Order: sequence, then structure tokens, then C-alpha cells
Amino acid sequence: MTAVSPETGFANGSTSVTITGSGFTGATQVDFGRVRATKMTVDSDTEITAASPSGPLIGPVDVTVVTPRGRSASSPADQFFYHP
Repeated sequence: MTAVSPETGFANGSTSVTITGSGFTGATQVDFGRVRATKMTVDSDTEITAASPSGPLIGPVDVTVVTPRGRSASSPADQFFYHP
């Protein structure tokens, strides 16, 4: 994964987040921390759109993508920050 945009959203969820990277064809799940995205669409092999779930009142979580090859590794590029 190379980026999430936007990098911030409200704790009540439903922020539309674009995830960029590669190898997304066949992705089945996007997680924000330990919580699954409420909606996700694989737009292409390099882009996914997902709706953030409700999260912690404040702070960062790692966004990860699950594909047939496994779960994406966490990195500074996948951080999503919740705010009140």
C-alpha cells in the first residue's frame, strides 16, 4: 500500500477513503485497525475505495487490505487518523 486519502476522518465513521497501492485485484476486505470497513469497492488493481467504520475517539489506526495473497503489511503510508 502506498497511501490512504484522506488521512483523517470523524470517529463516527463513513469517511470515503481511497487506498492506493498494487495487487488489489481480488481483495475481499479492508480493515481500519481491527474493524472492517463498512463498504469497499475494488476500483482497479491499484485502487480501492472504502468507507471508514466507527473508530476510536482520537488517534491513528493502520489500514490493511486482505487479498488472496494475504494481508498487506503495516507501514507509515497506511495510517488513518480518527478525530472527534
